[in-house]
Amino acid sequence: MEHRSLELSRVTLHVVVTGTNAGEPVVLLHGWPETWHEWRKVIALLAPNYRIVAPDLPGLGESSRPTAYDKKSIATHLREMCERLDLARFHLVGHDWGGPVAFALACAVPDRVRTLAILDVTIPGIGPDVSQGGRRWHHAFHMTPELPETLTQGREREYLGWFYREFCWQRGAITPADVDEYVRCYSQPGAMQAGFEYYRALPRDKADNCALLDSGFRLRMPVLALGGAKTEARGRAEEPLESLRASASDVRGGAIADCGHFIPEEQPAVLAEQLLEHFAR
Repeated sequence: MEHRSLELSRVTLHVVVTGTNAGEPVVLLHGWPETWHEWRKVIALLAPNYRIVAPDLPGLGESSRPTAYDKKSIATHLREMCERLDLARFHLVGHDWGGPVAFALACAVPDRVRTLAILDVTIPGIGPDVSQGGRRWHHAFHMTPELPETLTQGREREYLGWFYREFCWQRGAITPADVDEYVRCYSQPGAMQAGFEYYRALPRDKADNCALLDSGFRLRMPVLALGGAKTEARGRAEEPLESLRASASDVRGGAIADCGHFIPEEQPAVLAEQLLEHFAR
């Protein structure tokens, strides 16, 4: 894997590039509380036939902190990344917060996105509530000003470790070494705050997406929407499919068995198989 530091007009992105240059590009967008590292297992299965681009989202991992965290603004940075890397047309996959970012990017440049895949997240303001009516309690907590930073400072491992355990059905899918890598990134100055800002932008995200839906806009590229079937491990099951059907014309998907929230790490082979079939469409 080649690790690049890509200096854009307003942020610097850490980007992992691998695979075959002869293959169609695939852009993989991670979620919280993770980094590009969440795709490590999937990358190994896609790289033989595709060119893989996996950035750390702005503000997270080794990428610099942006000034705005609404998903349209985040997508603007990723659009510039794609232009700098000469990705004329590409497949786009997003998990957790990477999903709404991928949705915003696909809406901004629909002619450049060959296919879109959204994993275990709904689009804020479209379809089932992204916060599940409060069941995802951490959404409201993270949106609270200042308090999350105060309570988690110096206890990043304890706080984030709870999510790696409780949102994961397949025990061992996220190893102690993986946790070490995530905690290393989120223990950097400003990293936890940057993650919380993704949640604090939710009201703006919902307003942007509702306005888009009211305009009559719909995505036309093939869309794959998948959730983890184990709702007791915070998998969203059919919710992503329901959300995307309200905003796109060609949508397939469903729930992945024996899987919680962290689909790329819990069921990488099943996910890669579905992605390969999806890309071929």
